[in-house]
Amino acid sequence: MKRLLGATVAVAAIMGASAVAAQDYSLSPNYGEVRLSSGFSPDPYTVSVTAGGTIDAAKLGSPCSGRISDAPDVQVTYSPGSLPLIFRTASDSDTTLVVNAPDGQWYCDDDGFTDLGAEVRFNNPRSGNYDVWIGTFGGGTAAATLYVTELNDASDYGGGNSGGGGTIDASLTATYGEVRLNSGFAPDPHRVSLTAGGSIEASTAARDCSGMVAAAPDYQITYSAGSLPLVIRTESGSDTTLLVNGPGGEWYCDDDSGGGTNAQVRLNKPSSGVYDIWVGTFGSATASASLLITEVP
Repeated sequence: MKRLLGATVAVAAIMGASAVAAQDYSLSPNYGEVRLSSGFSPDPYTVSVTAGGTIDAAKLGSPCSGRISDAPDVQVTYSPGSLPLIFRTASDSDTTLVVNAPDGQWYCDDDGFTDLGAEVRFNNPRSGNYDVWIGTFGGGTAAATLYVTELNDASDYGGGNSGGGGTIDASLTATYGEVRLNSGFAPDPHRVSLTAGGSIEASTAARDCSGMVAAAPDYQITYSAGSLPLVIRTESGSDTTLLVNGPGGEWYCDDDSGGGTNAQVRLNKPSSGVYDIWVGTFGSATASASLLITEVP
């Protein structure tokens, strides 16, 4: 089956009554409901489902495909922040996605995640209900997992040909944004709330680094240096680590120098340029954390 170009999903707006009758998002979801607010943990939120059904999703309009059930499989009531909202599927069978979003439109995908997995991404998600159907491209039913995430990293999802590659990539867009800071910036510290962790060993970037991180940086700083030091540290109730790629391509890492189980990277004579930052977890789970950028010792 031919893979869709890129990961952008197409939109099918339902206008006809017959198409609406084919899917009924007023029915109770087969696998339950969940309320999620931006920054939720753990991320990804996962639901094990049996994908498929007797209804042809193509009746909803192009590019919808696959066989789905009448009732939604999962309903997500979401409160957005500044992050994207992403739905993904993983399975040993070819799965599809159908999502009815708060704007009333239908969003569908077949192979936008992997050759067997679908992805529907909302870069500027609305607040409200997202009704989700997981379909099977070839008919019948199949065991599958629905992932709901705000993270770009997709390196460790179960199921066939799950993609990702397990590679740390500083060229990817930072998950929690970017900022320009000049020496003497205020307020100091500059603080960012995020979810630490991921599925990639930080040691794949530099041998002495530790913890589990995402593929994409969590945060990016474009810094204009002065006479002050640049200090990057974490605050969390969990054991966090730091991985920093500096303007010259050098790697800086730390585990517990920030006090307790917090990490800190201190540059006494920082260079001007771009700093890509990953906040990791020493264990395999994700954790709520704060990233602090400061020039104060």
